[in-house]
Amino acid sequence: MITKQDIFDFLERNGIGHDRTVLVHTSMKNLGEVEGGCDGLIDAFTEYLSEGLFIVPTHTWFNVNDENPVYDVRETVPCIGALPTTAAFRKDGVRSLHPTHSVAAFGKRAAEFIKGEETSNTPCPVGGVWARLYDEDAIILFLGVGLSSNTYIHAIDEMLDLPHRLKPVNMSLTIVDYDGQKYNVECCQHGMTGWQNFGVYKKPLEYVGAYATDTLGQAEIGIFKAKEGTHLIKKLWSNAEYDLCREPRDEIPEEYYK
Repeated sequence: MITKQDIFDFLERNGIGHDRTVLVHTSMKNLGEVEGGCDGLIDAFTEYLSEGLFIVPTHTWFNVNDENPVYDVRETVPCIGALPTTAAFRKDGVRSLHPTHSVAAFGKRAAEFIKGEETSNTPCPVGGVWARLYDEDAIILFLGVGLSSNTYIHAIDEMLDLPHRLKPVNMSLTIVDYDGQKYNVECCQHGMTGWQNFGVYKKPLEYVGAYATDTLGQAEIGIFKAKEGTHLIKKLWSNAEYDLCREPRDEIPEEYYK
């Protein structure tokens, strides 16, 4: 069983300070038994990051759409697993108002960090919560999942304005905030992003020190540095002669990043 102290030891061992911003992508099944379950994991991270921010994606891209066009921050259940569902409705956190790519944030700056998402017209817009992970010099942890789960790479795609990443047709959605106030927004969905092939970035990221692995319990944990990872991925695309994710090769040529 993974205990609170195991989580503390993992964070300390990897040089993650109490004031850092940390986002986690998690499969509780693959991670293994955690003391206190989902709540216990959130409690451990929020206690350790006492001067920072702890963030959990609470996406609803599957269940908020043209057929079900309402995102109610108080009621809409995430579509990506147990930890996001627990995090979305915790009283000590605050959930953002993005209709399809919300997050739950914990910490003294949480409310300020998630502000303004009700105006988002794309999944991970420049200036939005996901792009702010760069400004925060955030650490993204992969607890029992791989790089294909890295939503932040979609934010880099939008920074680079890569083709085919977004669908050209918008959805007309309604957002309901904590006070019951409604906002109408036109928002598009992801198109052909090539997320299944995000693992192709692993070797270049490791080379520049933007990605590493460690263990927590019996699970391998990926550690992604948002700022360094952004610089590397931008460099790869500046050198690329093909779509790195939608036209995957065995690996990215070393001359693109060495």
